[in-house]
Amino acid sequence: MVFSSFIAKRYLFSKSGTNAVNIITLISVISIIVGTIVFLVVLSAFSGLKQFNLSVISAIDPDLKVIPAQGKIIRLNKEQEESIKEIEGIAHYSKIIEERAYLEYDGKTHLGFLKGVDQNFLKVNRLDTTIFAGSWITQTEPEVVVGAGVSRRLSLALGDYGTLLKIMVPKPGKGQITDPSQAFRKSSAIASGIFQVGESIDNDHVFTHIDYAGKLLDYELDEISAIEIKLASIDKEETTIQQLQDLLGDAVIIKNRMSLNDTLYKMLNTENLALYFICTLVIIIVLFCFVGSIIMIIVDKRPHIKTLSDLGSSLKEIRKIFFTQGIYMLCLGVVTGLILGILIVLMQQYLGLVKITETLAYPVHLTSKNVIIVLLTILVLGTAAAKLASSRINGKLLS
Repeated sequence: MVFSSFIAKRYLFSKSGTNAVNIITLISVISIIVGTIVFLVVLSAFSGLKQFNLSVISAIDPDLKVIPAQGKIIRLNKEQEESIKEIEGIAHYSKIIEERAYLEYDGKTHLGFLKGVDQNFLKVNRLDTTIFAGSWITQTEPEVVVGAGVSRRLSLALGDYGTLLKIMVPKPGKGQITDPSQAFRKSSAIASGIFQVGESIDNDHVFTHIDYAGKLLDYELDEISAIEIKLASIDKEETTIQQLQDLLGDAVIIKNRMSLNDTLYKMLNTENLALYFICTLVIIIVLFCFVGSIIMIIVDKRPHIKTLSDLGSSLKEIRKIFFTQGIYMLCLGVVTGLILGILIVLMQQYLGLVKITETLAYPVHLTSKNVIIVLLTILVLGTAAAKLASSRINGKLLS
């Protein structure tokens, strides 16, 4: 092993007699460096986008959400509420009433999502921190806080008592609608604030007080649409879910943040896997150049191979020399590529060199997981490539 390593180092750092072989070897190492940089940067960019998307979700979705197993209503009595407060894993909870709503303002219309929340909502979800105009709703009068997309589409003015926002929700019932004017419950409210979280939420969400939403939907005092929960510790999630299920029974379904957005999580994981395979394919293409360079070195060192054979080196030992040289070339390229890739990602992460908009830098996120994935993938494939190239040495080259 010491002998093969010594000869491999000499071959790696000494110039070949043929200039073309030197150039091909240099190109091979540079290709590995560039491939490593691209692999790491692409995975980090996707991790940044994933983190950005999940941060939007975390700004609106609770740790746990209790929803009805059937229909739209949960009946929650005072005894059950008191029992919920006593569950150790729950830090705060908020009762929710939500329904699709038809919005109208000054002749403009939009289909939105009305969400009535109680006074504990901001303890579960700090949506008030995303308000960039106006203020959060109060309990004194019918008020709403709307998403930036809703405000833009309706050209909504804050605090406009002259032109109120009209809210219409469908009445429950069966069969065909014979009189459209009697198919909706109607009310009016004033817009007190505008929030901005993410496009999917900003374009349809309207928040109001739970009493106003309950009155509009004609809910009884013990009827709600959901319960949103902030956990005291994420480690107690499974225990808390089980305690809630035992308390509320089979009439409800309890979902965590991941199950609330299972489609998004599945899409992100599928895209991440597809991206990994695409990058791996690029690395495989790069390694064709790597294999070719090792074969060219073998051809160039044919007289040396004959000399080593005459001195008593076996075919296995000679193959090991060129395999080791390939590993050295691979490690040199991967380590250099990782260092440069990490620097590029960190510069983008902290300096925001590439911008999506004037104020928003393209999100990237450097993780040890991505570094390890890149390192292991290239080393495994590169080792196989070096083994394949060194196996081209046969008995004919020794004679």
